[in-house]
Amino acid sequence: MENERNRRIVLVGGSGQVGTVLARHFHEQGFDVVVIARGQATAPWRTTPWDGATMGAWADEIDGADVLINLAGRNVNCRYTEANRREILDSRVQTTKLVGEAVARAQNPPPLWMNMSTATIYRHAFDRPMDEATGELGGNEPDAPASWKFSITVAQAWEDALFSAHAPTTRKVALRSAMVMSPDRGGVFDTLLRLVRFGLGGASGSGKQFVSWIHDEDFLRSIDYLIQNPSLDGVVNLSSPHPLPNKEFMADLRRAWGIGVGLPASSWMLRPVRFFLEPRPS
Repeated sequence: MENERNRRIVLVGGSGQVGTVLARHFHEQGFDVVVIARGQATAPWRTTPWDGATMGAWADEIDGADVLINLAGRNVNCRYTEANRREILDSRVQTTKLVGEAVARAQNPPPLWMNMSTATIYRHAFDRPMDEATGELGGNEPDAPASWKFSITVAQAWEDALFSAHAPTTRKVALRSAMVMSPDRGGVFDTLLRLVRFGLGGASGSGKQFVSWIHDEDFLRSIDYLIQNPSLDGVVNLSSPHPLPNKEFMADLRRAWGIGVGLPASSWMLRPVRFFLEPRPS
């Protein structure tokens, strides 16, 4: 990208795996990177605290920023209890509304606001790929589990909060991203690899469900492309072109790790596994 140095990129909720991937990428290019997050950690870029619920000094960083990327949202690698569901929803929708208020109040609102969404908003399909133009939103499939419907409800409310925000001079992009695979700790790849290492790297459930994913370098290239092309707005899919069935995906992961077999995980087995892999506060 041209004239990167001193351009400010603000990452809201940028202390997690994807935020760290983005912050590291932009910092190495010479951008002035600001991470707004609840947890404050030592990093080579600037960090600013917020509570995710109220307006504060953090909003000053958005005023005059060149690019705003909102990643805020509770980790979904948890038990779907009523309390966790409420937190998963609110941590995305309410924070996006709050970011929208900061953009609306800014004297110099950012020309580009990218907001995370998710590829799970689409119908789980075996018959054809889902794209931005012809993709069908999910939630009404016969016998769809309640967790699927909940995820789609969250995604729709998340995007609604973005596109309803008053920001007439700001280009908005909803990033319908597949799972970002990077070697960083705490990410989805780290979680799946731990399953393999613990001997649970077999098929999950039927193993027929497709795994949509994107390599972290391709994810970064996509973000760079969106920044460089101001004609692009609205919803954008970020995913590798050829998703694999879960059974094949896990077999490839086992081969890469040098393990021939892994115990399959049925639906009832996955519940305690998700509990033990749930991130704990430090």
